[in-house]
Amino acid sequence: MLGSLFTEQYAFSQSDSIIVIGLGTFGGAVAQSLIELGNDVMGIDSSEETVQEWAHKLTYAVQADATDAQVLRQLGVADFSHAIISIGNDMSANLMALLAVSELNIKDIWVKAMSPKHGHIAQRIGAHHVVYPEADMGRRIAHMVTSRMMDYIEFDDGYAIAKIWAPPPTHNKSLTESIVRGKFGVTIVGVKRSNEDFVHATPETRILPGDILIVSGPKHLVEKFSAAAKEN
Repeated sequence: MLGSLFTEQYAFSQSDSIIVIGLGTFGGAVAQSLIELGNDVMGIDSSEETVQEWAHKLTYAVQADATDAQVLRQLGVADFSHAIISIGNDMSANLMALLAVSELNIKDIWVKAMSPKHGHIAQRIGAHHVVYPEADMGRRIAHMVTSRMMDYIEFDDGYAIAKIWAPPPTHNKSLTESIVRGKFGVTIVGVKRSNEDFVHATPETRILPGDILIVSGPKHLVEKFSAAAKEN
């Protein structure tokens, strides 16, 4: 679930070449999700057993010391478009791998951080992006538990997308009639009805009880819309 959250929130272009360093729970899930999205993925881990487990799942799986820039260079890591440092149980190894990758001038480096301090250091020494998957997942689950949200993705710019059951104020009305954007400041971008395909919403789209809505907008307004729906 953490891996799919990462790939949903930080989408890569299809057919990108991506190196994932550390094939633990998070790194492995990310690597698998990226493969399923059609990317070329090389996984590197220090554990021979882990590499054997992933050998037939990824484009390449290599046992190597990812903290050594020369080793990474010999593996052709410098030719990859993106690098994801997902070593999660050893901050020192995580940062050393980041330094090694930075020496190869990869244009896009992501680091899984275990704390804000770790993330700050990572940014200072070369990370272009820092993610906190456990914290992100915690917020996502909290929103799902305390509201009518079935799923929730929050972005860094204060924007959010949520999947919710259609609230009563939208029932049996078109989007023009319910004036969702005017009343709540959010946009209904899609509708899924039982036994029917997902459809993109238009002003004429009519919402029925039991429909599932994909809602987007500023985070606080998406939350407010979901809370209002829960109260009804």
